Amino acid sequence: MQFDTKIAIVIRSDLEAWQKLNVAAFLASGIAAAFPGCIGEPYEDASSTNYHALIGQPILIYGADRAQLSRALERAIARGVKAAVYTEDMFTTTHDAANRAAVKAVARPDLNLVGIAFRAERKVVDKIADGLKFHA
Repeated sequence: MQFDTKIAIVIRSDLEAWQKLNVAAFLASGIAAAFPGCIGEPYEDASSTNYHALIGQPILIYGADRAQLSRALERAIARGVKAAVYTEDMFTTTHDAANRAAVKAVARPDLNLVGIAFRAERKVVDKIADGLKFHA
């Protein structure tokens, strides 16, 4: 099945494995919160055990360095695509309000990005992610 939109997560390649997983999880939750229509139906197994619904389309995960992350964010903003962001400072905070304060304290060009996520029309996502490689 081909979707009209794509979801992309771009994660800085030099992070520890636990950091990459943490960032991907937080960024995916940002997409789910911003686009509740992308959530599919709940799951149920053959034993009638119920499970939570998931995002109902593939998520493309790219690796990037700091400059590539900044470039992708600027490309998204230039195309009117709102992104979810995760900065290195957020690894030292302990709650949501502190995360927001950490981002608010830094101008966009100076954000120490470790990950971004966005959802948009397929061709727009392709242009934003142009030159990025899938995360290894």
